[in-house]
Amino acid sequence: MKNVFLIGGTMGVGKTATCQIIKYKLKNCVFLDGDWCWDMHPFQVTNETKQMVVENICFLLNNFIKCLAYENIVFCWVMHEQSIIDDILSRLDTVNCKIHLISLVCDKQALQIRLKKDVDAGIRTEDVITRSIERIPLYEKLNTYKVNVSKINIEQAADYIIHNC
Repeated sequence: MKNVFLIGGTMGVGKTATCQIIKYKLKNCVFLDGDWCWDMHPFQVTNETKQMVVENICFLLNNFIKCLAYENIVFCWVMHEQSIIDDILSRLDTVNCKIHLISLVCDKQALQIRLKKDVDAGIRTEDVITRSIERIPLYEKLNTYKVNVSKINIEQAADYIIHNC
């Protein structure tokens, strides 16, 4: 039985960093960050590009699921609507998989601090702070296991997910 971890959360909550740690802590593990499928210039969000990105994500995840070398598949992306999660799940061959649906959540203050560091470092633009904070309430509505990362670091978040989700 393979473990498939679908880990969502708003921008800046620590999805990628947490998943990188999970990848090294679990044996025979592969990690896909949904943002890698959006790495384009110019960045264009259209119906066509949205459809293409989801198709690419599902293609890669299904290939990881089929590959005998992997026991654990970790995927993260900004999945703030149940329809995004449901769409991805509907396209995956999960017959021999245990699915772990997880949302990393944190309070407004913790998110502001994290994003401000990224803005100051030139990794993100200032407008991401407002957009991310506006999405916080959306995660409470999802059919996912919530991991509050407001007061824990990424190593602790990874360990919690591995042992509790």
